[in-house]
Amino acid sequence: MADILIRKPVMKDIPPLLEIINGYASQGTMLPRTEFEMSENIRDFIIVTRDEKILGCAALHFYGPTVAELRSLAVDRSQQSLGLGKLLVEAVDREAREYDLAVVFAFTYVPQFFRKLGYEVVDRGELPLKAWKDCLRCPKFQSCDETAMRKVLRPAVTLEARPNRQESLVALPVPILR
Repeated sequence: MADILIRKPVMKDIPPLLEIINGYASQGTMLPRTEFEMSENIRDFIIVTRDEKILGCAALHFYGPTVAELRSLAVDRSQQSLGLGKLLVEAVDREAREYDLAVVFAFTYVPQFFRKLGYEVVDRGELPLKAWKDCLRCPKFQSCDETAMRKVLRPAVTLEARPNRQESLVALPVPILR
């Protein structure tokens, strides 16, 4: 995969990105995106290319100072099973660490893929209200069949020491009440 390049997209990359994303959206496995939405969120994306052809994408969308969603993960159907999805998720995870995020979450139809990359299934109630802005426009809003998953990038900081016990982080920081 020496000829594979992972990079941030530029505005001229929007049409091929829309083609990949909306191809999946037409089958009901992703939300459709518009040119306006892509323009507005282009900085969230990472793409994988070969010979300047876009083969896939993923986005890191922030929901607060410690939490972001990995979304819009898509690989051109002709390029699946080559490990490009894994490369994209790893690139998003690296970027999340660069921003010192504590948690990255995702909603997916392929939990086994994310599990292999260190994500765990969680109750969607543990995640930020994501997303109600996206979920509200989803045709499956009343009967969502995606699996909520998260990856903890750094453990929670608590106000009291608890020896021999690791605290896991809920998706949003919560104050400790005494």
